[in-house]
Amino acid sequence: MNNFLLICIFIITSIFIYILIRFSDKLKLVDIPNDRSMHNTVTPRGAGIAFVSSIFLILSFFDFDYLIKYYYIYLAILIVFIAGVLDDYKDISPKIKFIFIFLSALLLYVNDLAIYSLGTYFGYEIILPSWFIFPFTFFAIAGYTNAFNLMDGLDGLAGSIAIVIFTVFFAIGLEHNDELLITLSSFFIISLIAFLLFNWNPAKIFMGDSGSLSLGMVVVILSIQALEYITPASVLLIIALPILDTFIVMTRRIQRGQSPFKADKNHMHHFLFNVKGDVRYTVIILIMMQIIFSLIGYQVSQANNLISLVLFILLFYIYLNLFDQRLKRRKKEKK
Repeated sequence: MNNFLLICIFIITSIFIYILIRFSDKLKLVDIPNDRSMHNTVTPRGAGIAFVSSIFLILSFFDFDYLIKYYYIYLAILIVFIAGVLDDYKDISPKIKFIFIFLSALLLYVNDLAIYSLGTYFGYEIILPSWFIFPFTFFAIAGYTNAFNLMDGLDGLAGSIAIVIFTVFFAIGLEHNDELLITLSSFFIISLIAFLLFNWNPAKIFMGDSGSLSLGMVVVILSIQALEYITPASVLLIIALPILDTFIVMTRRIQRGQSPFKADKNHMHHFLFNVKGDVRYTVIILIMMQIIFSLIGYQVSQANNLISLVLFILLFYIYLNLFDQRLKRRKKEKK
């Protein structure tokens, strides 16, 4: 790990974000509030353009050999990043986004970065049949990338959650001397720290889809890479919050007879914000939750898959009942 590269990434990210804030109107990178927004003022967006492109720029100038070595990793990130940039500029359709994600997943698959096993349970390893490896990998990549995108709902939330997750993968990389886990996670940790200086409440700029989609993609890549050393079920815990949030929201929509893909304001951050009405409080609580999940996942990373899976299912059940928007209505009806 090169400290010089990290310092350069931090500085360039900060400069790029400052430029985006200054010229957001001319660049047409502004977020106009709507009925699902958690902010009330027009705010610059697209900071993902800054913190992702700064990493590519620094690597291109100072460590091109490393960039070539893992070309398929960074090209897959770049493809999703481009989809995010296009969406920040002119709101492309979900179908177009899925095409970009499909191409990224295919690129990773042909370079042998895919999910081949779901772990060992009761002494039997669940190995995916060859014809199912790519569809399942694509489903995991597309599902988590979009789940992480949905987490970007409050100032500082998505960036902070990503830092927690990347820190655990960085630790796993150090433990097993994995170059990709160490470098990729550290690059994004540093760039996100620079971003949070501008994004912490009250935010001067939002990351936009260029940031959230890219971060979701990076988390999935690190997760698949980490499967060489830890159990699949423990990975679910390390990256838990966006998964739990999406599962819970989709379950609630199905219970109400609605489409599971319908947009609403029933995510975890909406629920907590409605309770306290404080953005920073809500974000800190969710960061602490992710820290707990990630630490549990790291601690049980070498344990039996069944234990980790049971823990994840238990967490899902607890949070499914805890983050229920209907609780307030039920209390009012009782009164």
